[in-house]
Amino acid sequence: MEQTSTAIIRTLAPKGVVAFEQLFKMHFRGLHAYAYTIVKDDAVAEDIVQNVFFKVWEKRELLEIESSHKAYLYKAVYHDSLNYLKHKKVKAAHAMHVVRQANDKVENTSGKVLTTELKERIHGALNELPEQCRTVFQMSRFEGLKYQEIADEMGLSVKTIENQMGKALKLLRLKLVDFLPLILLSLISI
Repeated sequence: MEQTSTAIIRTLAPKGVVAFEQLFKMHFRGLHAYAYTIVKDDAVAEDIVQNVFFKVWEKRELLEIESSHKAYLYKAVYHDSLNYLKHKKVKAAHAMHVVRQANDKVENTSGKVLTTELKERIHGALNELPEQCRTVFQMSRFEGLKYQEIADEMGLSVKTIENQMGKALKLLRLKLVDFLPLILLSLISI
């Protein structure tokens, strides 16, 4: 006749190594298979079952098992397996958070680098424009003056201002062709 589970666990202290070994051998395979169906990883399932048996051994003198030892072990494996899956999910969420933060930093840093490089290229391209062309462009784009106001201030015709702006935009487009997508994105986001 099978001993009660409490009696088996109690026999583990202090000379009950043989009883514990019997308990382990009797249930390890079944518990391992059960844990595997939950965690889908052979090594992890083995670790879970071994940890359950380790906890049983550690707490052998304090354990009060009301059901059968088999039911107790399966329930312990079930809970440890679920805890493993929860922990795995939390780790995955944390890893995704870290990746997102790293990507944000990289995008932010690369965005700053591109913006700085774009500013340098614009400044260089503006300096390469003929003086009158550059002045007309700066008055229109940086000071916000209308063509008529520029023409009045410079003593030129509106048609000349239009031609100078067209020339400036054409030259800048050629010099900044590599940055057009970035310029468009920055204009869209504004």
